[in-house]
Amino acid sequence: MSALHPIISVTGSSGAGTTSVTRTFQWIFTRERIKSAIIEGVSFHRFNRAEMKTKMAEAAQQGNKHFSHFGPEANLFAELEELFRAYGETGGGRMRKYLHDD
Repeated sequence: MSALHPIISVTGSSGAGTTSVTRTFQWIFTRERIKSAIIEGVSFHRFNRAEMKTKMAEAAQQGNKHFSHFGPEANLFAELEELFRAYGETGGGRMRKYLHDD
């Protein structure tokens, strides 16, 4: 962990309160005048919603009951790891933004 560019990770399923926790951190960072970057985990999903629905149906048809949005098959973990490494070292990195609609 970098003391100069620390990383706080908030994870959880949809509806678990991750947005509320993230907003609380944003408020604290603003109050304390701490520069921060917010990276949404969905930005590193491998598939969009329609593709994921298809992939989940295919997995279920093959008997795979464990395929989900959280597993390695559905995420770009190497890219996320690289972002964390770069941010810890430099305070920057290549991030993605998941667009939910047009």
